[in-house]
Amino acid sequence: MKSNVRKPVVKSYVGNMVRLSVWAFVLMLIYIFSSEFSVCFVPRTTIINAPKGKNWLSISSRYQHTVAIKTDGSLWVWGRNDCGQLGNGTTTSRNTPVQVGTGTDWSSVSAGSYHTIAIKTDGSLWAWGRNDFGQLDEGAMTNRITPVRVGTGTDWSSVSAGYLHTMVMKTDGSLWAWGRNDCGQLGDGTTTSRSAPVRVGMETDWASITAGEYHTIAIKTDGSLWAWGRNNYGQLGDGTRTNRNAPEQVGTETDWLSATSGYYNTLAIKTNGSLWAWGYNFHGQLGDGTTTNRNAPVRVGTENDWSSVAIGEFHTIAIKTDGSLWAWGNNSSGQLGDGTTTARNAPIRVGTESDWAAVSVGIFSTIAKKTDGSLWVWGEKYYK
Repeated sequence: MKSNVRKPVVKSYVGNMVRLSVWAFVLMLIYIFSSEFSVCFVPRTTIINAPKGKNWLSISSRYQHTVAIKTDGSLWVWGRNDCGQLGNGTTTSRNTPVQVGTGTDWSSVSAGSYHTIAIKTDGSLWAWGRNDFGQLDEGAMTNRITPVRVGTGTDWSSVSAGYLHTMVMKTDGSLWAWGRNDCGQLGDGTTTSRSAPVRVGMETDWASITAGEYHTIAIKTDGSLWAWGRNNYGQLGDGTRTNRNAPEQVGTETDWLSATSGYYNTLAIKTNGSLWAWGYNFHGQLGDGTTTNRNAPVRVGTENDWSSVAIGEFHTIAIKTDGSLWAWGNNSSGQLGDGTTTARNAPIRVGTESDWAAVSVGIFSTIAKKTDGSLWVWGEKYYK
């Protein structure tokens, strides 16, 4: 006989309440995480024109914030700002450009992971953002939300900000470093962190410098390539995986033109326009058609028409001499700009345009400038 007694609904009710509570907790964590770290996941697999305007001169992006200089010499920032790395007097993240002060005398700027370093037209050096390892060089090891001057010198010529260290060149060709140094990334022969500039050797023939996550790459005026710092994935390119706390030459060639250092890898262009890569390659970011790590330079393709290259955490973007744009590596957030989220271990062309002038990359995002001065972005939007 079929029973007319209703079955208890307590278990079902309790089960539903538990599930709802779990979802509520998950949503709360997402909200807290988004608020605390100013992270909002908005992937873009195709290129969009933003910010607006055609008066952008230079750009620098790293991790989750971007800094840019306009043709009038004004400085603009946007992105993550929990450490004051935007320098606009707050710790509020921004999803549109905001000007840093009112000055129109900014000459060059470099975005580190959590700090920013810039040079003015008078050769003075300025810093702001995270400062726990003295990477700002202002003594107090206190985060700064507005630009503070580094010393009184007016002979600074170029700068590169890494994860938690800073590398700067002077007009006399000397090289200086400060900040975190646990892997020897400062190049001063020690692993002691510095809160004030220390000179790297006594040479005055340094031509360019690029600071990576925990390593540093530099080129001398004779075209030789030098590396130091962490080397766990062969990112120094010296054929080993041994850390170095002082500059060591990479090979014997003297035809290196430019270099860029990323998370755990390095890419460089020679004077003949060929592109070379080494270090971490799990996502194919070296572009050599494999996912094999390399501890010495390997050539990317056979072309001799590479003009510039930029490395993110796990992806690479490059421009050729004809103005075309190419990308490879991790593409989980569409950071390659090819309309997909498919990773690539060799260069693929992004669109058909041939008017790209400069490019810079963040953790999972890319920003590039065209010859008309407009800015274009794609990938993960890591800010509100």
